[in-house]
Amino acid sequence: MSRANPKVNFYFDKAEKWHDELEKLRTITLDCGLTKDLKWGCPCYTFQKANIILLHVFKEYCAVLFFKGALLDDAEGVLVQQTKNVQAPRQMRFANIHEIVEQDSILRAYIHEAIRVEKAGLKVGLKKTTEFAVAEEFQKQLDKNKNLKKAFEALTPGRQRAYLLHFSAPKQSKTRESRVKKYTQQILAGKGLND
Repeated sequence: MSRANPKVNFYFDKAEKWHDELEKLRTITLDCGLTKDLKWGCPCYTFQKANIILLHVFKEYCAVLFFKGALLDDAEGVLVQQTKNVQAPRQMRFANIHEIVEQDSILRAYIHEAIRVEKAGLKVGLKKTTEFAVAEEFQKQLDKNKNLKKAFEALTPGRQRAYLLHFSAPKQSKTRESRVKKYTQQILAGKGLND
């Protein structure tokens, strides 16, 4: 298997701060038999075209994101749920190359477990859109504007959830109201939050 992938190499080349860490993570990942690709602007590793892990960097750490991390045993207690709203993915975070070297065998074991989860066809039971809280300010607009309600219901479940989370996040009603107002036309146009 070739180590060079022009689509992926640019990510490694531009990551000055995390270059050594990413190279080590790439080596481990490829040793586990995954195929490399570039998705969402990040190196993504797949098994039989199914996403298994994603490598990405942040200011304070680099991470291996397991797409179905919620299904992994995590006997070592190293997986992190990024936020309370993240349902399936889990991250294994590293602050430096030494942590990666120390946890090499754990990471490999988790990757192999993630492959077994995929081979078994296991799925993460995701919350239904109806289980997410609807901000009062948004509900008022849905009740008042039937076109908005119809357009919102026509969106994909993922787009609906993104809006519901975005509208519910602020503590102040004024901010929630402002967000609803800002994105009403985008919903009416059939677009998601980040479209």
